[in-house]
Amino acid sequence: MKLVKIVETEKEIRKCFPVMAELRPHFQTENSFLIQVNRQSENHNFQLVYLEETEVKAVAGIRIGEWLGRGKYLEIEDLVATENERSKGYGGELFDWIVDYAKSENCNQIKLVSHVKRFAAHKFYLNKEMIIEAHYFSMTI
Repeated sequence: MKLVKIVETEKEIRKCFPVMAELRPHFQTENSFLIQVNRQSENHNFQLVYLEETEVKAVAGIRIGEWLGRGKYLEIEDLVATENERSKGYGGELFDWIVDYAKSENCNQIKLVSHVKRFAAHKFYLNKEMIIEAHYFSMTI
């Protein structure tokens, strides 16, 4: 049976680590991941969600925010399915759950940033009816 759940415990964060580490390999230990997730949750409205079917198959980091120009939105910070389970629908199911969650939270929009070279991810998001509506600029300081 598949289950999508918002993380509530340290044990659940640790269960998500191996999948998220595939997307974010700079987290070399469970402990460093746990510390970061807890900090972002406490300070920045971050939530970790996961899809599990006997084991964690897909993980997403989300947050709800608000902009003057567009109102309330849900941002997908990370979305990853474990490499061995890609193209089996787990990421799509988690994405669809996130859309429903955003609606239940009265969000007007879902946003995400994807690196310019992640072509498979872009195809996935376009197939999910997302549009490219802006340029994202950054500067390392």
